[in-house]
Amino acid sequence: MAPRPDRAGRARSLSRKLAMQALYQWQLTGQSAAELRNQYATEEGYADADADYFVELLTSVTDGAAALDEQLGSLIDRPVVQLDPVEHAVLLVGLHELGGRRDVPYRVVINEAVNLAKKYGATDGHKFVNAVLDRAARIHRAAEIPAPGKVRA
Repeated sequence: MAPRPDRAGRARSLSRKLAMQALYQWQLTGQSAAELRNQYATEEGYADADADYFVELLTSVTDGAAALDEQLGSLIDRPVVQLDPVEHAVLLVGLHELGGRRDVPYRVVINEAVNLAKKYGATDGHKFVNAVLDRAARIHRAAEIPAPGKVRA
């Protein structure tokens, strides 16, 4: 039996949180995705996460970091290296999901990223994350976003 949608949603949210934390650590230590995966698999609460989604986020972002950072650089008003590591990790996860996970609605991607930034980032970092991912969504998910002035049914 498949997990109930609300439980599956919570499991993915937890996977995003763990991936953000692992990516934060990756930025600071340079550990490999495999080392981080093994470390986080022993963390409290990991059993409640969607382990496959966590591994996908972690490996896809670390493997594609250069391309994601290049994309990120075109969306922000400062060099990527000047980003707060928490916000950088949140943005990397969000950009990966917007570009590579069409099964996740863009509003969910942005909402999850903003919530992570509110909880773990700098005071107003969530506003920055929201603005950047909104710009990215208009590029990656233009077909999902209603035209200005049109109300979605």
